[in-house]
Amino acid sequence: MKHLRRAAVAALVLATLVTSAGTALAVAPSNDVYGGRTVVGAIPFTDSMDTTGATTDSNDSNLNVECGAPATDASVWYEVTAVADGGLAADVSSSTYSAGVIVATGSPGNWSLVACGPGAVGWTATAGTTYAILGFDDQSDGAGNGGTLAAFNSDTGWATVSGTLVCTGAEFAELQTSLSQRVGRFTIHGSGISGAVCDGTMQTWTAEVLPENGKFAGGKAATIAFAIACGAFQCGIGFEERTVQLRGKA
Repeated sequence: MKHLRRAAVAALVLATLVTSAGTALAVAPSNDVYGGRTVVGAIPFTDSMDTTGATTDSNDSNLNVECGAPATDASVWYEVTAVADGGLAADVSSSTYSAGVIVATGSPGNWSLVACGPGAVGWTATAGTTYAILGFDDQSDGAGNGGTLAAFNSDTGWATVSGTLVCTGAEFAELQTSLSQRVGRFTIHGSGISGAVCDGTMQTWTAEVLPENGKFAGGKAATIAFAIACGAFQCGIGFEERTVQLRGKA
């Protein structure tokens, strides 16, 4: 079972600003195509540009095969290499149009999808791995090509879920937490893993839950905690399903 490493989450923030001059046509930004992608250095990162002249091409559509976004219009490309294991987030949720994000490893013709979704996505990054990031107009609002793709939010959208358990007579125990929450038109899903001490006493557990297709928000959410404990010869399992209240940090 894959372990998620608990680490500080860095926010990758993409932002663009539309400017106009009379009736002049907008010029495609330099990172309109993968070959001109913007390489991100230090994180957090913010960028500003006019996307109304941005286009879409076969690289966009190939990357979208597994994601299934309605459209990848007015797209712009970024690239970031993780300097440490931990969480990264790409956020375009404050845009003036319906914007989305796709994150993948690989290169044109050989993509491997990591995360995708409307507004913002988060993923567990591996040190030394390079991630391609596509920000785009998914046309869910049915109008225009691009606009002000703006995002600046230090909230990564991770959720911290905690509870108690009692484990006895096991050499190894692990708790996997799944969380789902309705946010606007979408249901955000995520999961996290934490360990447990099996000494027969009541233990408090805490799991950092990484959203897979957006950001968690304040309000009610459904959670399922699935536990497995193993001794020398066999394992035992159990689960608990609850509705929890998520609260933002002060």
